[in-house]
Amino acid sequence: MLVTTTTEFERFVTEVEPRLRRAFAGALGPDRSSDAVSEALAWAWENRDRLDELRNPVGYLFRVGQSRTRRPKRPELPPPDPGRIPTIEPGLVDGLLALSENQRTAVWLVHACSWSHAEVAEAMELGTSTVATHVSRGLDALRNHLGEVSNG
Repeated sequence: MLVTTTTEFERFVTEVEPRLRRAFAGALGPDRSSDAVSEALAWAWENRDRLDELRNPVGYLFRVGQSRTRRPKRPELPPPDPGRIPTIEPGLVDGLLALSENQRTAVWLVHACSWSHAEVAEAMELGTSTVATHVSRGLDALRNHLGEVSNG
């Protein structure tokens, strides 16, 4: 997609902003997600002539937003909104927060945002096998955590 005019950029934002917002909400938490989306789209505007060169612009912008809003504090997942999402396992949020940042991000992007392992790998600057390992280990840890919660 060639993005050189304001109108083309607006179309680009309409297409990618919801995906970025959802990805950042799960990966970074509510405190950082809006800033990350803003930073990513600001970079996209400043570099709009380069966007058509990117194989996966959403993944690249995910990395931009993530790196520009990085801070040492652990993120919090957004609280569930009962009117907008289905009922979830009560221990899931704590289980996700117990994962490493790479595991949490990989699990969220693959299972909550429906990103392919290749898209996640590009966004996280990892190999696809590493993403698969993070997803597998993250899901194993979640299963163990949820088993302990429901048994304990």
